[in-house]
Amino acid sequence: MENFNDIINSNQLTLIDFYATWCGPCKMMHPVLEQLKSELGDTLRIIKLDVDKNEALASQYRIQSVPTLMLVKGGEIVWRQSGAMRLGDLKTIVSQFNS
Repeated sequence: MENFNDIINSNQLTLIDFYATWCGPCKMMHPVLEQLKSELGDTLRIIKLDVDKNEALASQYRIQSVPTLMLVKGGEIVWRQSGAMRLGDLKTIVSQFNS
């Protein structure tokens, strides 16, 4: 299994979802991310990270609220936003970086 650093340093666009099991908006994002993955397939990798189980990573990326979504490509954070999003808005943002 690949480790986190290998994944984020790859040239594949990766969406990281920092979430918590107790978070209502995080639960709302789950079907949005599922739909996004089914529409974009292998052009986008999606990783879900539970902030309560991955406290060191959450701290390293200064996650202060959940959900926080982050797009990473080649080890660089190209976009970041906290809060739930609609599918259309998220697709528009991903398309800007997915080339």
